[in-house]
Amino acid sequence: MDAARKIRSAATERVAYPRRAVRGAGSERDEVVLGAKTVVAAMAAWVLARYLLPPAVSTFAPFTALVALQATVYRSVRDCLQYVLAMAAGATLAATLAAVAGIHGWTFGVLTLIALCIGRTRRLGQQGTQVTIVGFFAFSSGQGQIGYIGHLVASVGIGALCGLAAHLVLAPARHTDHRQQAVTALYTTMAQRLNDLAETFEANDPDRDHLRQWRRDWRRLSAESERIRHGIEAEIENGRMNPRRTVSGAGQALPRAREAITVAERSMDHLRSMTRTLDYAIDSGEFGNLPAAFRPGFSAVLRAVATAVEEIGRVSPTDPDLLDTRIDEAAAALDLVQQHERTAPEASPAVHALQGTLLTDAGRLLADLRSGRQSLARTWDPRFDVAPRAVSAGTGQAE
Repeated sequence: MDAARKIRSAATERVAYPRRAVRGAGSERDEVVLGAKTVVAAMAAWVLARYLLPPAVSTFAPFTALVALQATVYRSVRDCLQYVLAMAAGATLAATLAAVAGIHGWTFGVLTLIALCIGRTRRLGQQGTQVTIVGFFAFSSGQGQIGYIGHLVASVGIGALCGLAAHLVLAPARHTDHRQQAVTALYTTMAQRLNDLAETFEANDPDRDHLRQWRRDWRRLSAESERIRHGIEAEIENGRMNPRRTVSGAGQALPRAREAITVAERSMDHLRSMTRTLDYAIDSGEFGNLPAAFRPGFSAVLRAVATAVEEIGRVSPTDPDLLDTRIDEAAAALDLVQQHERTAPEASPAVHALQGTLLTDAGRLLADLRSGRQSLARTWDPRFDVAPRAVSAGTGQAE
């Protein structure tokens, strides 16, 4: 049954994949377009090489076209240059050894050793192994002859031109808006979870199943934030050398989205800890022993934090002064709860520890939000560099 279910699931995914590619822009369409460009470029390179060059070197043309067609124009140019350098090094090494020492078993061993050492050069990146591969072809098939190496260089040049031309004709799509919307969706979910936690503190009989589901959700959101970060990094790279016109403000939007993801990841650490503490308090029965003023007060803190989180997650740049106001409101609410906690009748050690843990998590959360606000401000305007205010780790209140 499990095997049959996996087969059906795989078949469904294969059918859904092209549908998603046709329906709208996204990674599926990008992969389909890249695949189509690769087929056309490799075919054109092979036909030209077969027509213009000897068959012994024609295979290098479509192979180079594959190297020259990566997901982004920047990566394509980088990998293509690295491959050309590796090819030149391998061919030069083979021709030199053949001319100086001849074609022998021991010279082939020397060729392999030197080529492997050259291939470790960091500037050649992942194409370092091509030094050895091209050296083998030039040494064995071409006997180190200049004529063969010249044809080899021409074949590589044809492949590189075909691959890069495909990118110039149809450059990779830009997805700045999609990356921003993904960050906004993440922050919206975080704000919803904060409001859910606030309702839990206000409830007389909290739902434990929902709370445990939220603990799983935090793990899922952490993985989602990592995926979004990779997408943002890929889109920043996609903007380099891309001939497509970019949307206005994309130069600041993507760095801001990356900083926002960093703030979200730090915040989720504290929210995950807070949820775990609440789950423990409900299981142990200590939740019901919390002072009457603490639960609604802490709920107000969470709602104020949710408002600040929503402000950070907006697609458009947030007003720094408005965000400061939101964080200050949350810090003031937290300070009020702490004052009540200090003046309340002496609680049991367990309840006191529970309150301290929750307040510490909330204070650290606000401290990270305020610190993140400074990083975000620099992405709105590089000239805008506000001296950070000292923040108390216990309260999150600026000192």
